[in-house]
Amino acid sequence: MAIITTRCEVCGRETEHVEVYEKWGFSILECRACGLGSTRVEASFSSEELYDRDYYQGGRRDGYADYAISEQVLKHEFRRTLARLRRVGPAHGRLLEVGCAFGFFLEEAQLYYECQGIELSEVAVRECRARGLTVHQGEVETEILQRLGTMDAVAMLDCVEHLANPAEVLKRLAAALRPGGSLILTTGDWSSLPARLLGRRWRLMTPPQHLFFFSRSNLSQLLERRGLEVVEHSRPWKWVPLGLIAYQLSRRLGLRKPVPEGLHSMGMPVNLLDTILVVARKP
Repeated sequence: MAIITTRCEVCGRETEHVEVYEKWGFSILECRACGLGSTRVEASFSSEELYDRDYYQGGRRDGYADYAISEQVLKHEFRRTLARLRRVGPAHGRLLEVGCAFGFFLEEAQLYYECQGIELSEVAVRECRARGLTVHQGEVETEILQRLGTMDAVAMLDCVEHLANPAEVLKRLAAALRPGGSLILTTGDWSSLPARLLGRRWRLMTPPQHLFFFSRSNLSQLLERRGLEVVEHSRPWKWVPLGLIAYQLSRRLGLRKPVPEGLHSMGMPVNLLDTILVVARKP
């Protein structure tokens, strides 16, 4: 088992990382100090090309079955997430979503907030703008955040694990939040029993789309290092399109049969106890 010394996003320093296994040609490392998992990629790696139309329309083994057709199910879930955010507060004001995909969460959030988005995928940004949403294409850069101004709320839903530099991004977002503002974040839980039992076969072990694998503990450490106070932790139930469930199951079984279109507009509550939702507040 190889041991590599490299910088840890959570620890903020060079630490020993154990190579725990390989998946799809990528080494998966685990920090010995905090337990953060990471995908080892070349310095020249860029994830932008991963999120093309195929990613959203069933053309990739680690993407969505048909994101657009699943709109109503996804919006149902986003309304529940939005209610959590508003309960912690602020319930109104200015909101930024990072990794907003086709803008379904922003469309629900704009009933209460003045909304903006940042999204890496050119395909997704075009979809957002066609809906009349204000979405900026690219990374979370300080220049963009300064132009947008102070925010009352930030949402990062199933996004932080895709980032090449989550510590720096969270630092920038914390600076952009006004005092009393909140950040809501969801991601996979690598310390969960399903993730540990399944190892490289865990459903969220999808490199290089997922570059980091967090636990409740090290994610809290990272947020607190950025000056944010964690006020809520949960492993929530989530409404999931039946089409996505069927698509992922068929891929795991090695099947390539098309998913019936009607399943994409139907959803069901799912909780595999391997994801976490965190709300953090800026004091």
